[in-house]
Amino acid sequence: MMNRMICTLMAAGLSLSAFAQKADGTTKSLAKAGEDFAADAAKDGVKSAFVSHSAPNALVFRPNPVNAKTYYSTQSNEKNLSRKVDYARVSRSGDWGFSSGGYTKDGAEKTYGQYLTIWKAVANRWEVLMDMETTHNKPLKVAKAEFVEPTEYFKPKYGDEKQIAAGREIINTTEKTLNATLKSYGVAAFGGFLAKEARVSFPGYEPVIGKDKIVAFYNSFVDKMSLKTTTANKAPGGDLAYTYGLATIDYRTDLRESFNYIFIYERQADHNWYLVEQIYTPAER
Repeated sequence: MMNRMICTLMAAGLSLSAFAQKADGTTKSLAKAGEDFAADAAKDGVKSAFVSHSAPNALVFRPNPVNAKTYYSTQSNEKNLSRKVDYARVSRSGDWGFSSGGYTKDGAEKTYGQYLTIWKAVANRWEVLMDMETTHNKPLKVAKAEFVEPTEYFKPKYGDEKQIAAGREIINTTEKTLNATLKSYGVAAFGGFLAKEARVSFPGYEPVIGKDKIVAFYNSFVDKMSLKTTTANKAPGGDLAYTYGLATIDYRTDLRESFNYIFIYERQADHNWYLVEQIYTPAER
């Protein structure tokens, strides 16, 4: 079906790039939106890019959550940001997804890091719904791009506020269970909540990919972790969800630090929800 659509567009004289700019339900189109954002940030400035690409209710973590348009209305329009889309997913409902990858910022001293952006399709256009960045040293490895297309399309014809609230509560309950398990068993508890190819972006470290590597990573320096969920939301397709909130980490060195976080969950074949991506950035008190 998708090949026929592309052939039709080509026959009509339209470019593939013009097609990809629209939110057509594919991960390819979302990745293109991320690339367009990066190009606009480089050409027109970071402020202009966020203002033009963000939904009215979008949140950015700089470092604490704030409305994107409100935050950038007071910022200078720097042309110092470079981003690359390394990983992207779209819900089977075709109207919700996320992308992540590496970034660099030029200045007196160049900085490097990772970002995670949640997108929502509005009027056939991808808009930024949430964005978080975290820093690390100059990367030693080149990330391999991975864009995962939804395997099917599903979107309920009807969904009232009661059903939407019930969906959110499922994700809230999942994260409450994760938090309770972390309190009882420590960070080893993540082993029961991580998808096989999950990803973690934590300040000071390049992305950690893979369930076993993530558990070993947490165990290497974290003694305890507790989560305070601010918001949970689930895609209409019922396969992807996100939470954000505050994580309090007790290190093995007897120090404590707080982080804002965004977690992405995926409903797996066993009907349970597992973490597929996590990002943390230091919270400002």
